[in-house]
Amino acid sequence: MSSNRYPDIPVICLFGSTASGKTELAIKLSQEFPLDIINVDSAQIYRGMDIGTAKPNKKTLEQFPHHLIDILDPEKSYSVGSFIADANIEIKRIHNNGRIPLLVGGTMLYFHALIEGLSDLPEGDKNIRNNINSEAELIGWPAMHNKLINIDYAAAKKINPHDGQRIQRALEVFEISGRNISDWQSSKNKNNNYRFIKFAINHHSRTEIHQRINTRFLRMLDEGFIQEVQLLKQREHLTSDHNSMRAVGYRQIWTYLDDQITIKEATKKAQASTRQLAKRQITWLRNTTSAIPVDVDGKNIMKIINSVI
Repeated sequence: MSSNRYPDIPVICLFGSTASGKTELAIKLSQEFPLDIINVDSAQIYRGMDIGTAKPNKKTLEQFPHHLIDILDPEKSYSVGSFIADANIEIKRIHNNGRIPLLVGGTMLYFHALIEGLSDLPEGDKNIRNNINSEAELIGWPAMHNKLINIDYAAAKKINPHDGQRIQRALEVFEISGRNISDWQSSKNKNNNYRFIKFAINHHSRTEIHQRINTRFLRMLDEGFIQEVQLLKQREHLTSDHNSMRAVGYRQIWTYLDDQITIKEATKKAQASTRQLAKRQITWLRNTTSAIPVDVDGKNIMKIINSVI
């Protein structure tokens, strides 16, 4: 969709790190305003991944439907471009119904691409990708990240040395085109003309957010997270290499079920990875967006929404 029939109707974005209370605030807002929620979480799109993604329960989803949740099997791939296409469809449908989209989630790459536009990157090449993966298996992703530093420092400094998917794509783009991915990304095509109203949840202290993350993962284990991953492992075509199983928590529990680590080690690794994710999300919010800070209780955001709808 290249244009928006309702340029005066806002698209509300609610940013927040993992375990910051985004879902609770989104539901509270939906009770007060004519909002329809669109999920912006790259793991909650997958069916069968409920506990480990902190997906709202069935009762909540029945009362407050979240669009773009449970839309894909874990064996399937989903790109940023796929998200933009699906989000545009949902936004248009919500606008046509005379309601306002509320985009909620922690996948900042999805938000950024929708708001700022998406680069026309070259299509992937399976052979080149396989060669990169084979090299990574030998030397590790941090070493591959060092290679990227020498090729494209601007891109490398934005990518975590353990983020194999993004390192792989940056190296692949360079191998295919001879151009750095940062060069490609400097030229973006805007895919909409929505009036984005951006909010970011005020984050708890570092100590408190860490405690929330640690406690939440223990609660996930109590709710049956191990059994959830066991069921996923039984799928004939699903492996630990699929993007869905690279999600924080799933990767560590899968490794535990393969008898490579203990459940205590898996728990510590999952909690640490989630804390690192939260740190990256918070850093992105501070450095990238001009979002209005709001409290998780929703008092100040309600006043602002009242003034724009």
